[in-house]
Amino acid sequence: MKILITGGAGFIGSHVVRLFVNKYPNYTIHNLDALTYAGNLANLSDIEAKPNYKFVKGNIVDNDFISNLFETEKYNAVIHLAAESHVDRSITNPIEFVMTNVIGTVNLLNAAKSLYKKDNTDFQKFYHVSTDEVYGALGDEGMFTETTSYDPHSPYSASKASSDHFVRAYHDTYGLPTLISNCSNNYGPNHFPEKLIPLCINNIKHNRPLPIYGKGENVRDWLYVVDHARAIDVIFHTAKYGSTYNIGGHNEWKNIDVIRLLCKIMDEKLNRPAGTNEKLITFVTDRAGHDMRYAIDAAKLQNDLGWVPSVTFEEGLASTLDWYLQNDEWLTNVTSGNYTKYYDGQYASR
Repeated sequence: MKILITGGAGFIGSHVVRLFVNKYPNYTIHNLDALTYAGNLANLSDIEAKPNYKFVKGNIVDNDFISNLFETEKYNAVIHLAAESHVDRSITNPIEFVMTNVIGTVNLLNAAKSLYKKDNTDFQKFYHVSTDEVYGALGDEGMFTETTSYDPHSPYSASKASSDHFVRAYHDTYGLPTLISNCSNNYGPNHFPEKLIPLCINNIKHNRPLPIYGKGENVRDWLYVVDHARAIDVIFHTAKYGSTYNIGGHNEWKNIDVIRLLCKIMDEKLNRPAGTNEKLITFVTDRAGHDMRYAIDAAKLQNDLGWVPSVTFEEGLASTLDWYLQNDEWLTNVTSGNYTKYYDGQYASR
């Protein structure tokens, strides 16, 4: 199989690329990434020399580029992760999210449809990776299921909801073999430090304030990124075309409790007196349209395909902290912007 993975230099994408390259040496994996601020080829330095891996620099918004790429390479499958994903950025610049998340997805669907129409025995599937935020917000009770109505509240989640609808429409209208998964909040190594956990890890290291929206009472379901990659692998290889699966960690935490646990563990790892890091917590004005609670019911995935998370939140968080403490150069390059130096589309400076 020749598989195109979009957004493979980003946080979740890099873990998916690594898993597929290492687990399936008989597959050819092409990693398509525009290398915007969150794309970093240093995330994949351990596999960049593998014979079944190739990096392709390009933007899914460029329809001519995408059409030519598919026509030349004749991919057998697509795993689509490329997306603008930070809610705060979507509030500031919603058009960028429409372009990448909606137009970019449709460009990929059209290119895949062209291959499928020409020889439907060669193009096997289009797997679209989405988010639980498309479902909106929950009260104190209940969980999102695959049949929950969409109710997005931010430009980010609205753009992802739109892309989900287009994927389903291409399956229903053109018969394109598609899959969709909607996942809860991810955490783990290589996470760009604009998101809650890596931001606070970096700020704790430098004794900077830990900004927490509102009172920190927003609830999220946290999943270790390696487990998300495992779920994508299982869904890609075993799910029926046209199906949707929710991926979650069965692991709800209030934001403030996540950060308090993070502070406690880092007190120990940095040999600071107990309670030192918690003093850095600073409550800031809440985000506009901030959803109060997300919770994923992943029972369908477990019952149909046998997937369950492999680590507890405490185990995954400790492993994540160790990675950031052991990869200070990566974190320094990301926060300084040095990682954006490339020659001919390849990562140049480590």
